Amino acid sequence: MNKDPYGQLASSLYASMNKQTRQAMGGVGAVLGTITSTGLKLDDFKHELQDYMVAELPGMLSLPHYTAKGTVTLGGQQQDMTFDAEENEVEDTLFELGKGLKPGDRVLAVRVNSGNDVVVVCKVVSSGG
Repeated sequence: MNKDPYGQLASSLYASMNKQTRQAMGGVGAVLGTITSTGLKLDDFKHELQDYMVAELPGMLSLPHYTAKGTVTLGGQQQDMTFDAEENEVEDTLFELGKGLKPGDRVLAVRVNSGNDVVVVCKVVSSGG
């Protein structure tokens, strides 16, 4: 019984490509994790990471018109006051997520550079807050 050598080659290449694809994609994707006092603990990795990155979001901040009403004390007398803030845009702002994260916070992290680096993208909370 002669086997088809081309069929065997194609089958071998197909199996090898599947294996290589699984290995390449194994370290890529989003994963949940927890900020610790000394680093980041990913849910699917048993070791804590001390060396990770945190996303920053540069851009322009648009502030809507806002009115605040309250009571202030001036010279020992209380007065009702109204503060109006007009609509405004602030250029060159930077939202620094890392400065707002605390130990115990749940985060969404993404593996990059073939799984060699991890970037924390955002804090994750339950739908109830």
